[in-house]
Amino acid sequence: MTTPTTAAPAVPAHLRDAVDAAKERVAALHAELPRWELVVWTAGNVSERVRDTTRPDGSGDLLVIKPSGVAYDDITPDAMVVCDLDATLVEGDRSPSSDTAAHAYVYRHMPEVGGVVHTHSTYATAWAARGEPVPCVLTMMADEFGGDIPVGPFALIGDDSIGRGIVETLRESRSPAVLMRNHGPFTIGADARAAVKAAVMCEEVARTVHVSRQLGEPTRIAQHDVDALYERYQNVYGQHTVPDQH
Repeated sequence: MTTPTTAAPAVPAHLRDAVDAAKERVAALHAELPRWELVVWTAGNVSERVRDTTRPDGSGDLLVIKPSGVAYDDITPDAMVVCDLDATLVEGDRSPSSDTAAHAYVYRHMPEVGGVVHTHSTYATAWAARGEPVPCVLTMMADEFGGDIPVGPFALIGDDSIGRGIVETLRESRSPAVLMRNHGPFTIGADARAAVKAAVMCEEVARTVHVSRQLGEPTRIAQHDVDALYERYQNVYGQHTVPDQH
């Protein structure tokens, strides 16, 4: 008697084009991490959510992420792997990043998030090693992070413990970045590009505030000014479409 086998998951046909487009974007965005000196060797990862609009509860969403232990020079769209939001491999012939469970947990519990990035960038990771938030002492921080960059709890790699710490910390913060204690920064965004930008900005302000502290204690920005700067940057700054008046 033949024992029935369970078919391996596969990318649904109606998500094929969206998954392929996400692979292109995620592969290209990985190049930004070494470009901005946020990673060394094979460390770090970028992922992007692929939304299944036929299932509004998010249960059909997928994520695209790089495989574990692959050098940045070897990253191509075809090298990307696809997982569901339980971190189960759906497509790809390599093991997903060791941080995939953390990314998946964030997507499951923060439906507004469309991209997640993890780096071991030097200055942000140094703050994480101290278990100390980066204080909001720069207008750039008020703009981008809406206050301090918070510290998340220590968690071991391999399951969704890191993801739980990210979600618990960022749910109480306007920051798109969290410094996971003794580990390094994770950032989130509406898409993968926004999460990469947050990772770049996190390292920039972590470095600047560190340098400032070598000269003396930096001056915090008053909370009402932080709120005003954040509101302006999030809702006024940049280019916006002007409604047609005709």
